[in-house]
Amino acid sequence: MTASILDRRKLLAAGGSFVAMGTSGLLLPASAQGLAPTVSMSGGANNYAAHKGAPIVPRIGKGGFVMSGTVRRAGDGAPLSGQRIQIWAHTVEGREEDARSHGATLTDKNGAFRLEMPQIIPIFGQPHGHLAYDSGEFKTVFLRPIMKSAKDTSLEAHFVLQPA
Repeated sequence: MTASILDRRKLLAAGGSFVAMGTSGLLLPASAQGLAPTVSMSGGANNYAAHKGAPIVPRIGKGGFVMSGTVRRAGDGAPLSGQRIQIWAHTVEGREEDARSHGATLTDKNGAFRLEMPQIIPIFGQPHGHLAYDSGEFKTVFLRPIMKSAKDTSLEAHFVLQPA
């Protein structure tokens, strides 16, 4: 009889520990609390000023290359829908300072964006794109991601925005 009491006590103690851990948050999944905002990249705003506010377009030029990414809120990491992202690059169809090389798109309900554009080609020795968030609700951010290879047919960039 003594052995069964000890087993029951151990079971109750273990169960109590489990409940305590669960209520303390130790069993909850990790969250994006404290997600740091994206910092603008050097050179990200090159050739932007003359084409600020480029129109929202279904694609830039004839397409063939995909620029995509996500937009989330700093701190909690929530996806931000309906955010305007301007994109431009030096491509097979035009230089990055040409108006025809600029366009914008909006994020979907998951904070994702995707815009087809002509193939990016190197300028100043680097194949790279330019992206901007500048709609005003959040702080402006400019990105200038570099492709691993000039033969890549896509490039991703991700924004984490903080309120303006």
